[in-house]
Amino acid sequence: MTSRYLSIEGIARRFSAGGKRTTVFEDLWFAMDKGDFACIIGHSGCGKTTVLNILAGLDAPDDGVVAVDGKAIEGPSLDRAVIFQSHALLPWRTVLGNVSYAVSSRHPRWSRDQVRAHALKFIELVGLKGSETKHPAELSGGMKQRVGIARALSIEPKILLMDEPFSALDALTRGTLQDEVRRICLETAQTVFMITHDVDEAIYLADRIVLMTNGPEAVIAEIVENPLPRDRRRLDIHKQPDFYAVRNHLIDFLVERSRTFKASLPDGYQRRHPPRVRPSAAPNPTPDGDARAA
Repeated sequence: MTSRYLSIEGIARRFSAGGKRTTVFEDLWFAMDKGDFACIIGHSGCGKTTVLNILAGLDAPDDGVVAVDGKAIEGPSLDRAVIFQSHALLPWRTVLGNVSYAVSSRHPRWSRDQVRAHALKFIELVGLKGSETKHPAELSGGMKQRVGIARALSIEPKILLMDEPFSALDALTRGTLQDEVRRICLETAQTVFMITHDVDEAIYLADRIVLMTNGPEAVIAEIVENPLPRDRRRLDIHKQPDFYAVRNHLIDFLVERSRTFKASLPDGYQRRHPPRVRPSAAPNPTPDGDARAA
């Protein structure tokens, strides 16, 4: 095991159907430090959700191991919270009831008052103070996702896993929730692993962006270090000198290199140590293949 907070070590996932065996991905390696925010991007079929399910303990790798804080993942745990594309709220419970249910699961010996106070803190954190007694049917889509975020954060997980949590929302609500998630994660130093298909979302939220090639037999092509400052703001992110450099790099990968990468591996490529790149708008940039961080 490595000393990294989250360590994905040589995992593989294979499926059999109709007598045919398909390898979704094999020999994936990736690690995160505590407080990191990582997004994973790739086309449908490359295994992004399968990786997230393995991290959540909802699936198991055929090979390799995943560890969080030095402990191998062997099933679901309250140390890992998942926010899905749909809010998945209990319709018969109020906002407070949904969040309290999670808190009670995490702290079964707490009194009702302790549970309530803790739940209310996270309801306020996501901007839902005053809506505690509403049921899901009385909430907008964005408010429901806020409840899901509050519920996940209320158990104070070691890792927050997000599977395209904003994909079903309108653009304005989506942007607002992205702002809220970024603010909360910066304030709480929450470690986050997120799936997204949205390049701009990844650039805004993530410290590192994991690029996966097309499946089957997908691999991690490279890990992009976000060159933008951590105190970036949505309103002026496009004014950052490196914004278009990193955006064009990601789009180029998704449009072209994601399907050709495996056929022409860069010199020195190792699955155990995927290249780290840091796109920059500096004059005379270093070619991608050599722009690797230490």
